[in-house]
Amino acid sequence: MEENKIQQDLSSIRNMMERSSKFISLSGLSGILAGVYALIGAGVAYYLTGRPTPAGLVEGILSIIQNIKYLIEIGFIVLVASIATGFILTYRKAKRKGQSIWGKASRALLFNMSIPILAGGALVIILLYQGGNLGLLLPTTLIFYGLALVNASNFTFTDVKYLGICEIILGLIGACIPGYGLILWAIGFGLLHIIYGSVMYLKYDRESTI
Repeated sequence: MEENKIQQDLSSIRNMMERSSKFISLSGLSGILAGVYALIGAGVAYYLTGRPTPAGLVEGILSIIQNIKYLIEIGFIVLVASIATGFILTYRKAKRKGQSIWGKASRALLFNMSIPILAGGALVIILLYQGGNLGLLLPTTLIFYGLALVNASNFTFTDVKYLGICEIILGLIGACIPGYGLILWAIGFGLLHIIYGSVMYLKYDRESTI
């Protein structure tokens, strides 16, 4: 009897420590919606740039260059919509769990995630400014976003790390076949986000709403 009580106490202490060191209020639903936004954005970009073919990788890259302004605008809209949705849903979940959305864990999460994202954003601007290797723009966003997720996974759910690794792999593949960057971008930011968000919702969100 006493052993069970000790184990329960140790379990409670571990839960309290994890609660204080990790931000566990990320919303799975926000991941699903971010994926939907990305697929819509990719669909619009696909309509603008045309469908790349194995014999037309150069034409696909040239189409990206010609429509780069619109692609940047689409990416910005998707980013803003995803961040806004993520903040609102995560705030609601944190409130239900009694966790501060701006505590030590969330600050560490944001800091570790922002470094690779800012570095990736700077590299994208450099590529745009130099006007060369524009076919690497979309793979670059996947790679640095994946690095950001892996970096931030130490301060939230481990599932985030696996999403990040998949994003990095897709980005590297896209760097090898830049004419297919848009399709891989749609898979990475769209399909993978929907799968990840669904897993997160089933594992962590649903039980907190029952």
